[in-house]
Amino acid sequence: MPTLRDATQEAPAPVRAVANAVSQWIEQLGGVWVEGQLAQISRRPGINTVFMTLRDTVADISVPLTCQRTLFDSLNPPLVEGASVVVHARPSFYANRGTFSLYARQISMVGLGELLARIERRRQLLAAEGLFAPELKRDLPFLPGRVGLITAPNSAAERDVLENARRRWPGVEFEVAYAAMQGTRSAAEVMEALDRLDRNPAVDVIVIARGGGSVEDLLPFSDEAMIRAVHKVTTPVVSAIGHEPDSPLLDLVADIRASTPTDAAKLIVPDMAEEVRGVLWARDRVRQVVGQMVAREQTRLDDLRARPVMRDPRTILDVRSDEVTELRERARRHLSHRLDRAADDIGHQRARAQSLSPLATLQRGYAVVQDDSGQVVTTVGSITAKQKLSIRVVDGRINTTVSNIEEGDPDE
Repeated sequence: MPTLRDATQEAPAPVRAVANAVSQWIEQLGGVWVEGQLAQISRRPGINTVFMTLRDTVADISVPLTCQRTLFDSLNPPLVEGASVVVHARPSFYANRGTFSLYARQISMVGLGELLARIERRRQLLAAEGLFAPELKRDLPFLPGRVGLITAPNSAAERDVLENARRRWPGVEFEVAYAAMQGTRSAAEVMEALDRLDRNPAVDVIVIARGGGSVEDLLPFSDEAMIRAVHKVTTPVVSAIGHEPDSPLLDLVADIRASTPTDAAKLIVPDMAEEVRGVLWARDRVRQVVGQMVAREQTRLDDLRARPVMRDPRTILDVRSDEVTELRERARRHLSHRLDRAADDIGHQRARAQSLSPLATLQRGYAVVQDDSGQVVTTVGSITAKQKLSIRVVDGRINTTVSNIEEGDPDE
């Protein structure tokens, strides 16, 4: 028989050679420590081997797992489906059937403390990626048109959400998507229901609800794949898992955390009775405010109408007419006074001018003597006998001839 390295198209290796080679290569791996979640535990009568499936907690990958019945029965507490375990196993390849499996030599359940530590490490990792950031949280609609509900069929959580929501708002509509709320298939079924409801444009909010339970029962709601699925959806998600002390990672990635399914019903829809009371209070308040506003404006109108000018608009005209008449009389008196003062001033100025006029001097009996050349005679020395002179008096001139000249003061 040729070796696998020597196999050619003309001289191929048989199937058994390939299977045996793969089996020998896998057996060289030796024992390995593996962590996973148990599913499909089968204890067949009369067979000393227990058959199980070890499922990866994040990826959709699983491998067959077998162990001796004595090992399986010696475990306390006993193994159940959905339990998280750490297995020391030897990989093996069954050549006759071409199947791969793990043969467990040691199985230990992951304790509560270890579970919580693993969940905390997972929380820190997801928080570092920003999946729990507060700015990513979306507000719930005030009155959703349709609510998506993911829960177990005929469960108390389903009744709590439906009954309390319809009691608060009778017209609310629900689209219920059933899924396992614990066990190995819980995370996958919840993610499938979540995706279906998120793709429905009529669903405005999604509620994931189940009752309380142990940490092991609530493990699917700390599943990394589920957390990432909730982070990706576009519809607001309400987490209503367990009771108040329970806090799976789903509470951190959801947009709103409800302490119980009943609390979730209170969060997703308003209380119609309370809203009616609010509307009645708002209506009464509006009526009161409008009444006060109307009363205030009516008072202002009454005050305006009570004013004399509003009672008789002609009153203001009469008052203004009297003011105009008084102002006109004052203007006349002032102008007359100014004119009188101006006339007196003119008279004084005229009198002064007249007092300085030569005619005024002539009117007092004085005369002006001029010689034949028109020069005013001021002294007797400037004239001679027989000289012709002109004497100006107030009402005319006198032409005369000098007959005699006397020197000296005539009054002497």
